[in-house]
Parts: sequence; structure tokens; C-alpha cells
Amino acid sequence: MNDHDAIGPMMARIGADAKAAATVLATVPADAKEAALIAAADAIWAQRAAIIDANKQDMAFGADKGLSPAMMDRLLLNDDRIKGMADGLRAVAAQTDPVGAVAEEWTQPSGLHIRRVRTPIGVIGVIYESRPNVTADAGALCLKSGNAVILRGGSESFHSSQAIHACLVAGLKAAGLPPAAIQLVPTRDRAAVTAMLQATDHIDVIVPRGGKGLVGLVQREARVPVFAHLEGICHIYVDAAADLEKARAVLLNAKTRRTGICGSAECVLVDQAFHDAHGDILTRDLLEAGVEVRADETLAQTVGTVPVQPDDYGREFLDMIIAARVVDGVDGAIAHIRQYGSNHTDAILTEDDGVADRFFRELDSAILMRNASTQFADGGEFGMGAEIGIATGKLHARGPVGAVQLTSFKYLVTGNGTVRA
Repeated sequence: MNDHDAIGPMMARIGADAKAAATVLATVPADAKEAALIAAADAIWAQRAAIIDANKQDMAFGADKGLSPAMMDRLLLNDDRIKGMADGLRAVAAQTDPVGAVAEEWTQPSGLHIRRVRTPIGVIGVIYESRPNVTADAGALCLKSGNAVILRGGSESFHSSQAIHACLVAGLKAAGLPPAAIQLVPTRDRAAVTAMLQATDHIDVIVPRGGKGLVGLVQREARVPVFAHLEGICHIYVDAAADLEKARAVLLNAKTRRTGICGSAECVLVDQAFHDAHGDILTRDLLEAGVEVRADETLAQTVGTVPVQPDDYGREFLDMIIAARVVDGVDGAIAHIRQYGSNHTDAILTEDDGVADRFFRELDSAILMRNASTQFADGGEFGMGAEIGIATGKLHARGPVGAVQLTSFKYLVTGNGTVRA
């Protein structure tokens, strides 16, 4: 049997182990999960030198593959980022345990008392690309919500993910929890992805986290339900009533803070009235920061811009590139976003409450922001400790998917010899 032929049996074994672990996790006390996460955080920090050494192998692999600077930035781990991972684990550990929480309760005229309580989904499959921190975030959130998880990281982050996963397993063992609660697929072979997508006997939901190609593949081929994390085609609309200095600061942060994350702004829409009042100051700010501005006819009058192409709208650059367009007020912005957006995150910069309300009411993105950088589209920034992704679909979880969003619910009904007439 060659290595490829061995994938099926290996994935079946991983799935069966995860299902067994999920049964245990469903009734594990909250303090045991908290202890496991704190021990994992301690292990990640203690093993940071080994994690960085593993990451160096991945960075070399990524360079050989010709990854873009933004993608290499996604892949990079350093002391600050490892500390961020450890802090994220501790933040998740400190959250209230969602399992068993009563979301709603009431008593019927029949005398039945009904409670809707949160319950684990079971086994989560997470398929992700280059960002190795997803290993820690997804493992932590699934454990906190009482779910077992099967992680299949990208080929670029193979060694980093293994080093991080070893720390998560150390945390599980320290707390007396089954090591199979968090498993990492130990191969780069894409046959493992196919096996996960077909594993209806073992996996309850798949969470893809990556680019359009990965998400499209998962949505086409999965027989398991999917929480889709689609592209982050994030727009910023600068309204006529925007405060100039707020607009300058927010736009630069939204585009340049980290270009390789899904919350990076990919298109700026400028109200004609704002442009008439303030000229091309926003365009010049972007150019001076080193951003390539692909501009429409009006904004292209600024020296240094390049003409926008039709396929630049609705494109996730994940780089120091932004599409720019002048629009006719909030109606023009809404129409553009409806046509080209990905229902991820869109922002309005304005001091006009009425315009902001229209923007919030008439757009249906998972996250809508006012006078804030789209780089805040992140579960950690939402107080969730971490996130497993930004779900752009409309069923079950939407927006940042934290521990609470990784639970389902069941009804607990209590009577007193109650019979139905």
C-alpha cells in the first residue's frame, strides 16, 4: 500500500477517535477545559524557540513556492505573535463555558417547562491555509465549546502547525482530557481534504478558512455541512459627512496595518461631495504609504495612480493594492457593495446618523462598521478571545465564529405527569 492509499484508513481512524473524544468532551466540567487551555498556553510560550525553528522551515518552503510578501507575512511567527497565540488561549479559557447555558426558557399553558440549552455540535473539521495561528485558535475554541476537532492546515504551515499542535496535546494531557480531542492531520496529501469532506460518519461540520479556491472546493465537494468563510472583499465608503482626519486615519489603518488578513480593506468608495470638498488627499495618503491605487477616471487624475480594471472591483488583493472609485452618495456605495462585495465586512465613515443608519439597514454583510477600521473584523477584537473564522453565510453562525457559535442547542422539557388533551 503506498502513502496515498493509506490516507483513507488513516482518516477513518482519526475520525473514529475524534467521535469518541467528542462523547467525553460533551460532559467534561468547565474547569477541566479551562485547565487544558491554560496548560497549552504555557506550553506554547515555553516552546516558542522550537515553534520559531519549525516556522523557519515553513518560511523557507513558502519562499521556494514564491509566496507573495503578504502571504509570507501571514505565515511568519515571532515572539510577539506566539505571545498573541498564548494570550488568545488564556482569553478563551477565561470565558464563560457556553455548554449547558440556558439561552431561553418558558412555561407553556399546558404546564410544560421548556429550556433551550447550548450543546456541543460534536466533531468539527477545520481546513485552513497558511496562517499557523489558526491551529491554536481553532483548537482552543472547539475545546471550549465541548467539540472534538480535526485540523488540516495548509502545506505552507505544516511544521509550525505540528509544533503548535504538540503544545495543545500537552495541555489536554495535563488536564486529563483525551488527546484525540484536538487532532492534526499529519500529511500534506490533498487526499486527506477529500476524505474529510466525505466523512459524514465522523464529522458534523466543516469550517474552511482560506482563499476563494479553497472555500469553493469545499462548498462543491463537501457532503458534510459547511460554515463558509469566504473572501474578505472589504469596502470603506467615505461619505460627504465624513470627518477628514478620522477618514485619513481609518483608511490607512484598514489598508496597510496588515494587508494579508481577511479584514484588510480592498476597495475605497469616495462620495463625490467629499471629493469636491477635500480633493485627492485620501488617494495621496495611500500612495505615500506605498499602496498601489487602482483608480477610476476621477481619482486617476492623481499622479502615481494606475487605471482601475473591471476585475479589480470585487477582488481580494491581500497586498498593498486597493481599488478606488468615486460614487454618488450612499446610494452609489450601497449599489457597488451589493454588486461586488462578499458579505464579509464593510464600513462607512460619516458623522451623519441618518446616512449611517441607511448603510447599516440596507446592506447585509456579516459585519458592518461605522468610523472604524475593517481590521477590527476579528473574533479577538470582538471579545471572543479568538475566532475560527468569519462566517459569511446566513445559517447558524455568522460573522466571527467563537466558542458560543460552535454550539448547537437542545430543548429540555419538564412536566408533572402532564398529558396532552
